Amino acid sequence: MKTNITMRDIAEKLGVSSVTVSKALNDKEGVSAELKVKIKQAAEEMGYRFNTLARSMKDGRSYNIGVVIPERFTGMVQSFYLNVYQSLSKSLEKKGYYGILQILSLHDEKALTPPRIYLEHKVDGLIILGQISKEYIDMLNSVHIPVVFMDFYDEHANMDAVITDNFYGAYDITNYLISKGHRQIGYVGNLYATSSIQDRYLGYYKSLLEHRIQLNQTYVLNDRDEEGKLVDINLPEQMPSAFVCNNDQVARLLINKLNTLGYRVPEDVSVVGFDNDVYATIGSPGLTTVAVNVEEMAMTAAQFMYEKLNDPTIRFGRVLVKGKVIYRESVSEVKN
Repeated sequence: MKTNITMRDIAEKLGVSSVTVSKALNDKEGVSAELKVKIKQAAEEMGYRFNTLARSMKDGRSYNIGVVIPERFTGMVQSFYLNVYQSLSKSLEKKGYYGILQILSLHDEKALTPPRIYLEHKVDGLIILGQISKEYIDMLNSVHIPVVFMDFYDEHANMDAVITDNFYGAYDITNYLISKGHRQIGYVGNLYATSSIQDRYLGYYKSLLEHRIQLNQTYVLNDRDEEGKLVDINLPEQMPSAFVCNNDQVARLLINKLNTLGYRVPEDVSVVGFDNDVYATIGSPGLTTVAVNVEEMAMTAAQFMYEKLNDPTIRFGRVLVKGKVIYRESVSEVKN
């Protein structure tokens, strides 16, 4: 089997010219949309790889995209964020780019120091994965390469962000708990930590409002400090029958704490999470959770970056990617 697939190989297979293949793979004009798709599919099936060095020498691009994750989220990178980075790398490679991971230290974020891969001109664009400070966003808006944000947004109107539909995901899973007879439902997450936690809380709250369930403030529990470090969860004196947790890791930590205190999940207390990452299935019971469509988020972010590289004036705004509830064993029905 031939390992070094060329444009000529693709052209011979499809009965077109090498020039047509080149135009299609580089998204140039002169090739119909239908033929472009056909050529790209054939290239992927045959294992074609872009000659990045040759292209870089020709047009001055590095064909690298920096994927920057704030240091405070690295404790979770082995689950959700690592999964996102892997999907991003695959999606970028299909566009002829490579994803280079950099951890943004807390010191550099506070000092408003741009990522080193940007300062050393190693990347053509930046994808920021995880919430950063407003001041750092302002600084990034002044850099001279495209920037796409993932998994968060704020009031900056000019930011292009790809986020999961946190609001309706939490709304749906809270509705599920209510359909199982739960009326005393808590929420676990620092509401001032990230936009994702806030939106998930608002989805939870909307479900309570629609079912005429009064919010009990003692049921809203903190899970992390101001710098994002997870802290011990202080349970209320009067326990609710269920908890909505802002992510699966926190849900698993809560279940472990409940078990040490003699509570059974789900017999005594039901617990649901969000993300459907590794923490949803590493313990017992399996977590009912909201699955984030990581692949679609990654493909969307990669497409945004690709288009911004070719047209720096293009704007996409905030784009939501819908998730879905995954039903497992961490929820029981309340018998009246």
